[in-house]
Amino acid sequence: MSEAVADTVAEAVAERFTELYGAEPHGVWAAPGRVNLIGEHTDYNDGFVMPFALPHTAVAAVSAREDGVLRLHSADVEGAAGGVTELRLDDLAPESDKNWTAYPAGVVWALREAGHAVTGADIHLASTVPSGAGLSSSAALEVVVALALNDLFSLGLRGWQLARLCQRAENVYVGAPVGIMDQTASACCEAGHALFLDTRDLSQKQIPFDLAAEGMRLLVVDTQVKHSHSEGEYGKRRAGCEKGAALLGVNALRDIPYEELDAALSRLGDDEEVRRLVRHVVTEDERVERVVSLLESGDDTRAIGPILVEGHASLRDDFRISCPELDLVVDTALASGALGARMTGGGFGGSAIVLTEETDVDAITKAVTEAFAAAGFTTPRVFEAVPSAGARRIH
Repeated sequence: MSEAVADTVAEAVAERFTELYGAEPHGVWAAPGRVNLIGEHTDYNDGFVMPFALPHTAVAAVSAREDGVLRLHSADVEGAAGGVTELRLDDLAPESDKNWTAYPAGVVWALREAGHAVTGADIHLASTVPSGAGLSSSAALEVVVALALNDLFSLGLRGWQLARLCQRAENVYVGAPVGIMDQTASACCEAGHALFLDTRDLSQKQIPFDLAAEGMRLLVVDTQVKHSHSEGEYGKRRAGCEKGAALLGVNALRDIPYEELDAALSRLGDDEEVRRLVRHVVTEDERVERVVSLLESGDDTRAIGPILVEGHASLRDDFRISCPELDLVVDTALASGALGARMTGGGFGGSAIVLTEETDVDAITKAVTEAFAAAGFTTPRVFEAVPSAGARRIH
């Protein structure tokens, strides 16, 4: 988001806040969605991930309160235009809320449970992060609220600490067993870079990622197939990974060296489902390390394309979380000259990414759109992913 656009959005959100609550907000904050370049379903296995932030953001106008009341409003929720949800902080309890308000309320709950003196807030939210597209719309919502409250109540928390609290809010309060990647990407990414994150110790490295300078683009293809992390299939995959780690006698699948994968798989015997999950996680960590090496060397960025394709095959065949729409994006893009493509995000719908030469963007976009029409699928949304800034105060 450019400074001019950010100022315009901040002004609009602040104006709506004033209409709702009768006073100007104490500030306006933004937190982005993310695209994961490589490293899928490795974060809750203590592994490696490599996301970058999108220009699409959740924006929050917020004022502090001192009376133990939380008032919430979203410009993006149907039916919410005239109604403000009012909650008492002392009444917040895990899994008590099945609406969108669980995400911001969960952040307040997590901050207070961790001992931080948050005494209430008025919040108005608006987001341009596509919901259900695997681009972390929920994490953006959590992080923008956390950052605003961190500033307003002078909590002194750093980005990675806010990410941890937001993850706890989603795990415990919302009831979705997500890893730490999405919240950390939203809180900590830098413009023009991908974030190499070790999810075990949260060590970070900003990796320069400027495809435009090399004549390439990364497209996001939102299949318009909605998914939900809190539904059972995501939890089943996580439980299967934990079972695999337990059977192999390690704390997490991160601890299985790539060179010892075959031996580890043989120790799992006939449990084919667990074998598949373990194989994906161990090989995916190795793929992240290869991409990091290629990008850091600067020798051949285009060589990451085949690694993305490997990742998609692993997610499709071993983790089994793709769907016909995602597979069609990948197959069509590759047949139309793309350098690489894979699904991104939690799976069962959402988005795919396509690495392409700049000169092929229009042809690939046209081919994918036509393939969806021929298959009778909903028209996909295609846009360029530009590595953007993480969460910040904008007004």
